[in-house]
Amino acid sequence: MPRPSQLLTDLENAVAFRLFEGRQNTPTLTVPEQIAAQVGDAIIKGKLRPGEALNEQRLADSFHVSRGPVRDAIRILEREGLATIYPRRGAVVTDLTLDEVREIFEIRVGLLEIVARKIAANHSPEYLATLRAGVEKLETLARVADDRGQYAETSYRLSILSVRNCDNQRLTQMLTALSLQTLRYSYISLAPIERRQASAALWRKGLDALERGDTKTYIAISRQRVEESGRAVVRRLSESAQEPARRRA
Repeated sequence: MPRPSQLLTDLENAVAFRLFEGRQNTPTLTVPEQIAAQVGDAIIKGKLRPGEALNEQRLADSFHVSRGPVRDAIRILEREGLATIYPRRGAVVTDLTLDEVREIFEIRVGLLEIVARKIAANHSPEYLATLRAGVEKLETLARVADDRGQYAETSYRLSILSVRNCDNQRLTQMLTALSLQTLRYSYISLAPIERRQASAALWRKGLDALERGDTKTYIAISRQRVEESGRAVVRRLSESAQEPARRRA
């Protein structure tokens, strides 16, 4: 069996293009897909802000292509909830409201509970080895003052690994899209070291429960981890929304 460190590296390679990780038997990406992957990555990492315009000509010049592939790439981003296209205005980075974020996390909690039940019922030694390596990496990143977003990225990858282990293509597609829409906010909410340490502790407790066959505890902790993540994201977004008012006061 491959070493856990190699398994985690394989996982990182497998999700390099987050938008297309659910696809099978497609070794290469088309030009629009490559553009969508790079622009989507910029959105997720906060380099393109919510509400920011996605100018077709500027993107075409940046990628040295015509506007056609860019237009197709923007449609892909719209499909995944990362871009919104307005008539006569063009496309912008999707700006989710607090209520929309709450709704997405509520759906994720339910779907990921299904994932946890499936994982508890059927998981391979390779999956456990990768999960152990991932949790160890999370614990290391939770001790770093500034993790540069690596904790959120690794947590996302482990979640998608679990979803893909269920061998349910529709479930994978649904959770990938929902996770992509909230990942950019998770970067913000997981910036504080205390929040990362609390999250890593739950990942560890969940792994321990899974390894000893305690299905009830594993499912409960998996649910708790996603619920706490959602509350942290909403709290940070609420604080950000109140900042302008405080500065004016």
